[in-house]
Amino acid sequence: QVQLVESGGGLVQPGGSLRLSCTASGNIISAYYMGWYRQAPGKQRESVSIMSNDGSTTYGDSVKGRFTISRDNAKNTVYLQMNNVKPEDTAVYFCYAVVRTTGPGSPRNYWGQGTQVTVSS
Repeated sequence: QVQLVESGGGLVQPGGSLRLSCTASGNIISAYYMGWYRQAPGKQRESVSIMSNDGSTTYGDSVKGRFTISRDNAKNTVYLQMNNVKPEDTAVYFCYAVVRTTGPGSPRNYWGQGTQVTVSS
């Protein structure tokens, strides 16, 4: 019903910047929350940043002051601007959304396939 497609991952040097994008498509009535989680090798998936459709945001402690989330509600797209990245930011980044659709059982949680971010010199 809903697909989340991420883009923007890759290799970046420490101290550099990267911008991730994620667009939700399908029979969407409203995307209540959109944001990002990440999972590093051998670690649990953790919340990076989430933004509601009214603009409220949350950030993980490790990214506060470095990462900025934004949304284009008309396009059902969420962005993550990553600045001053560190090697410990290396992980697979997953787009996450809570979406109400025209189908039954909504709103529901949806996940993207993930995009690799590697911070290394």
